[in-house]
Amino acid sequence: MYQAFVKRISDIVFSALGLLVLSPLFLLIAILVRCTSKGPAVFRQERLGRDAKVFRICKFRTMAENSEHTGSGVYSDRNDSRVTKVGRFLRATSLDELPQLWNILRGDMSFIGPRPPLTYHPWTIDRYSEEQLRMFRVRPGITGWAQVHGRRELEWHERLRLNVWYADHVSFALDLKIVFLTVGVMLSGKGNENKGATV
Repeated sequence: MYQAFVKRISDIVFSALGLLVLSPLFLLIAILVRCTSKGPAVFRQERLGRDAKVFRICKFRTMAENSEHTGSGVYSDRNDSRVTKVGRFLRATSLDELPQLWNILRGDMSFIGPRPPLTYHPWTIDRYSEEQLRMFRVRPGITGWAQVHGRRELEWHERLRLNVWYADHVSFALDLKIVFLTVGVMLSGKGNENKGATV
C-alpha cells in the first residue's frame, strides 16, 4: 500500500512542485554549464531501475563533453581534470542531481531508494547474485540507505548489501529517517568524494 500508492503519489506531487519552483535555478545552472564548457547542459546516462529495466538518468553535466569513456572512466575524484569548474561546485552541493526530478515525475525513480547503478558498473546485470537482485524490487532514488551510510566511500558489495536491506524493509518511517539523515550528510559533505576504486 505504501509503495504502490502513498509513496508514488508523494513522488509525483513533490517532483512536479520542485520542477515548478526550482525552474529559475534550473535555467541559471543550465546557462552556467553551457557558457563554461562545450556540450549540452544536461547529461543523460543509461542506468538500471526497478525490475532491472534500463532507463536514462538526467543530471547536469559536470565533466567535459564525452568524458565517460576516457581517462579513468566512471571513477572520478577531486583531482579529475575532466570535471569542469562549475561541475565541481555542482557535485559538491549535489545540485547536479536536480534534473532527476524529471525522472521521478516520469516514474523512473523515487526520492528515496537505492542509487541506480550503471548498466556495466560495478558489473553487468547477469553478475548480480540472487540476493543483490532484490534491490531492484523498488524504484531507485536520489538518496537512500547506502547514501546516508558512507555514500561514495563504500565498497560496492557493501553498497549493494545496504540497498538490499532497504528494499526488504522499505516503509514510511524508514524513508522519513533517510530524509533527515540525508540533510545531515549534505550539510557535512561527508562521503561525497571518491577515495579510491570501490570495486
